[in-house]
Amino acid sequence: MNMPDSKKRLLFQKQAQVAQAIGHPLRLAIIDFLKDGPQCVCDIAEYIGSERSNVSRHLSLMVAAGILGYHKKGLQVIYELKCPCILDFFSCMSGVLKQRVKDDKEILKVL
Repeated sequence: MNMPDSKKRLLFQKQAQVAQAIGHPLRLAIIDFLKDGPQCVCDIAEYIGSERSNVSRHLSLMVAAGILGYHKKGLQVIYELKCPCILDFFSCMSGVLKQRVKDDKEILKVL
């Protein structure tokens, strides 16, 4: 099997960066919270139940991956989903989990 060309490898690397950026429960919760619109760090931290410094690290990682955008409003930093289509991936993950439960039930029937 041939290795993908350099452009395709670069694409895979960027896709992996996005996948890693959402691969944490707090980051998934942040994305879920932002589905209803832009929010300031203070509200995100309160929703998550975590310190602002911790939340800011997670937010920075998602900004670097291109998932979130932000702007300043006075002293507040407001974050928003840069590409709301990321929420479609959440639906896909739910579908995978539902299928997994079905598969597990089928396996248990055999026992």
